[in-house]
Amino acid sequence: MSKTPEQKWKDAIISYRKNCQKILAISKSIRYAGVINEYGRTLTGIISPGIKPILKPEDAKNEFFIVSNLITLRHIQSKAFGSLDHVVLQHKKAIIVCIPDGNVVYYVSVNPSVKSLDDAIRKIKSIF
Repeated sequence: MSKTPEQKWKDAIISYRKNCQKILAISKSIRYAGVINEYGRTLTGIISPGIKPILKPEDAKNEFFIVSNLITLRHIQSKAFGSLDHVVLQHKKAIIVCIPDGNVVYYVSVNPSVKSLDDAIRKIKSIF
């Protein structure tokens, strides 16, 4: 018996959630792991236990919309530059790593004190 579109959607969300849990398990330096769609809508997201969010809910929605636009516009240039591997936005309070995967983007917030950002990014990419 084939799955309905609704069941396929639920399965995809469960898979994204499991991947976010695996991402959080990589390092104590990872603050948040989430998946957003091409319109900036959060499909799933998990904050590390004991971590206070930096952004208010409305600010987070705006952030995800901005990131989705950035990734979408960069995708347009992929014929010239090749496909986008990842984006790093470095701030004083957090480092944001955005990794596109098909029609979604993994959005990961990392403490600036992370030992090796490159190592963390490599481990995140190995999950999906």
